[in-house]
Amino acid sequence: MRYTKQLIDCYKHFRSTSLLRHGNLGKYAFVGIGNHSMNNLYPVLALLHVPLKYICCKSADKLPLIERTYPDVHATTSLQEILADEEVKGVFVSTTPQAHFAIAIEVLKSGKALFIEKPPCQNLDELAQLMDLQKEHGAIMEVGLQKRNSPIIRILKKELKKCKGSVCYNLKYLTGAYPEGDALLDLFIHPLDCMAYLFGDAKVKYVESVGNHTLMLILEHHCATGMLELSTGYSWKDTKEQWSINTDSGVYEMNQLDSLTFRHKPPIMMGIPMEKVFPYRKTTASLFERNNFIPLQENNQIVSQGYYDTIKVFVDAVEGKSRCALSSLEHLTHTYSLIENIRELVK
Repeated sequence: MRYTKQLIDCYKHFRSTSLLRHGNLGKYAFVGIGNHSMNNLYPVLALLHVPLKYICCKSADKLPLIERTYPDVHATTSLQEILADEEVKGVFVSTTPQAHFAIAIEVLKSGKALFIEKPPCQNLDELAQLMDLQKEHGAIMEVGLQKRNSPIIRILKKELKKCKGSVCYNLKYLTGAYPEGDALLDLFIHPLDCMAYLFGDAKVKYVESVGNHTLMLILEHHCATGMLELSTGYSWKDTKEQWSINTDSGVYEMNQLDSLTFRHKPPIMMGIPMEKVFPYRKTTASLFERNNFIPLQENNQIVSQGYYDTIKVFVDAVEGKSRCALSSLEHLTHTYSLIENIRELVK
């Protein structure tokens, strides 16, 4: 029993000290302090011990409130003050979507590393401009399409490589009304980007706009075909993101990026479903399930939704620990091409 307790104590010590090992040498700045940033991004920076030197916002009346909440941070309304500070190695940007492109241009010109929330720009032309600037100045850049870094997407990416033949999927992404912006670019970019990431470039085979709040789509990829309902015609109290992916060996079902299951298919011989001939026991495997009971970091939604790993990848790249990015500008070309294709067809 004594050795068991020693082993448990050693494990607990290792687990607690590992949370303190995130040491970062550079200073960082954050442009924007809205609801999304405060709830999803700033908590990750705290977990990773990212040292913020500046917080920038456009409202001067917020500055004393920011400095009271973050005593070690200098609050400013001047982006140029941040870009002129050589101590700042990276800049996080999460403001209104329409402002992202202009801010990204300034940060990239300064040569500083840039983490920018989606969407980084409004169209393919602007995306090309950002890519050219990034190459010209050799800047590190990561876009906050965080779902690519979620545990479920990582599992699905690996699982789908095993599939043979064509794949069919059904996707529902349902929210409440979104009067403050462009739902296609601000909201629907998430599921469209996930499908482009999992299945590659897509062509729109069918699209219908229903009541200016819902898009019904059929997308054709190289080895997959999908039916999508993207809508702001539901309720924010009952939002849904559900996928069903039908493969040769079984069906993957994803719910809210909180759970992923795989349901095996019964065998078919000479076109005859064996489940109609012999008794068949349905088997479902749980590939991922967020544990809501134990309040650990890995069970937090900022991890299951991909925020934690997306920001960690960026910070590690800035600190020279890693260079792998799943949502760099080059990776978004398929996503933006698909969005522009949809726009043209629903005009």
